[in-house]
Amino acid sequence: MRIRIVGAGAMGRGIAQWAATAGHTVELCDARTEAVTAAVDFVRSMLERAVEKGQSSAEESAAALERLVPLDDPWAPGPDVELVIEAVREDLGTKTEVFGRLEQVLPATAVFATNTSSLSVTRIAATLKDPTRLAGLHFFNPVPLMRIVEIVPGAATRPQIPPALTAFVEGCGHRAVTVADTPGFLVNHAGRGLVTEALALLEESVAQPADIDRIARDVLGLRMGPFELMDLTGLDVTAAVIDSIWQGFRYADRLRPSYLTPNRVAAGLHGRKTGRGWFAYGPDAPAPAPEPPVTGDADRPVFVHGSGPGDGDAAALREALTAAGAVVETGAGPTSGALVLIPVWGASVASAVAEHGLPASRSFGVDPLPAAGRRRVLAVTPAADPAAARDARAVLARAGDGDPYAVSVVRDTAGSVAQRLLASIVSVASSIAERSIASPADIDLAVTAGLGYPVGPLAWGDRIGAARMLELHRALHRTTGDPRHRPSRWVTERALLGLALTDPGTSPDDCVDGADRANGTDVP
Repeated sequence: MRIRIVGAGAMGRGIAQWAATAGHTVELCDARTEAVTAAVDFVRSMLERAVEKGQSSAEESAAALERLVPLDDPWAPGPDVELVIEAVREDLGTKTEVFGRLEQVLPATAVFATNTSSLSVTRIAATLKDPTRLAGLHFFNPVPLMRIVEIVPGAATRPQIPPALTAFVEGCGHRAVTVADTPGFLVNHAGRGLVTEALALLEESVAQPADIDRIARDVLGLRMGPFELMDLTGLDVTAAVIDSIWQGFRYADRLRPSYLTPNRVAAGLHGRKTGRGWFAYGPDAPAPAPEPPVTGDADRPVFVHGSGPGDGDAAALREALTAAGAVVETGAGPTSGALVLIPVWGASVASAVAEHGLPASRSFGVDPLPAAGRRRVLAVTPAADPAAARDARAVLARAGDGDPYAVSVVRDTAGSVAQRLLASIVSVASSIAERSIASPADIDLAVTAGLGYPVGPLAWGDRIGAARMLELHRALHRTTGDPRHRPSRWVTERALLGLALTDPGTSPDDCVDGADRANGTDVP
């Protein structure tokens, strides 16, 4: 296939390298000829590096470079061009101008694709004489390494174009997911679950950024914590994406931005690129503060409070602490002076203290989520005795089978930190599924490939169980009163019907033989 790529910046040159390596002839052009020269030099250096690493032969790299054709004029006639991929700056006027000029010089059979990450594909296409020829083809940077591409049909896109683009992408070795033309498409939309909830936790002074990041990594198993991720992406970029998606979905509570970001963006605290964001960077930046050492009495007796013999969370914690050599009381209630540890699921320690008459000064929450690493989370209320909290931390740090646990101390909140992050990740993905923006399988594929999560958000929810996830969402909603935590229809239905969150379920289309759902009439 002969492809023309318009825009020779980071995305354009990455797409060019990827397509040429896969065997396609690639015309690379830009309004600035020096950008094309620099892009070709960059691709050459990347191909040479692949040879040095043994990832490609010298002959294969030379052939790929031969297939890369620099163009001086983006508007040159191209009778053999079959596909155009636009990768210019994220501006509606610029993109529509590019396609309008290309429409005049390229054959009507050439498919147009925009690499927009945030603009409406339909609005870009609407300016063309033939809006049916354009679709979104959203790559992620760096293109050769990020092996996922979002295919976004606009409202007028010809039905045969998305499957043809899917075949093209997968033929080049990447995975493709089809996504509705909605704000943020799929990956950027799904990613809001983590960062918006992390910012909400910070707003409420539940924990500091470093603590939230540690919990995200060591409990949830994420490669990067949300604040590290914002610093890497750039808070200016992250805040703009959060705002645009929230506004695009008509100010949905589930996507609500934080009041913390505007001032930080205005102050230039954008992250790595400015030397300071949530954390400091550069040669003169102070080293990250270490976690406070674990002190306190690890032998102080503890009582694990549960709702009864059927409380699996309490039983599991009791068993783990006993195996670690902790002094665990087994009576009907705590003795005088014993610490009270309460596994909380969607609720707060304060509510358990009030409901069950527990001693406020020595009652603490413990997150029962199975941790991906060796970290436990201790939640303290304003009534907690600091000395008792230090002892509780020492008890939780105990381990009978290896290195001691790290123990994060956070402020009491409904569900604790990891539960709230996970609940939001699953909730936002569920809202994507229930709107039919993408299929459950594509949601999980795109998020694992595009965001590096250890498992797709819907499959992650299934590991917990749909019924237990619904219990968590309901408890968070009930305890906080915040509509952000309102259970989604997707989770609610699947929990009630015994379905997995990854199960697309039966749709009306599945129940009507030969029906034309587009116009509501039966097809003879």
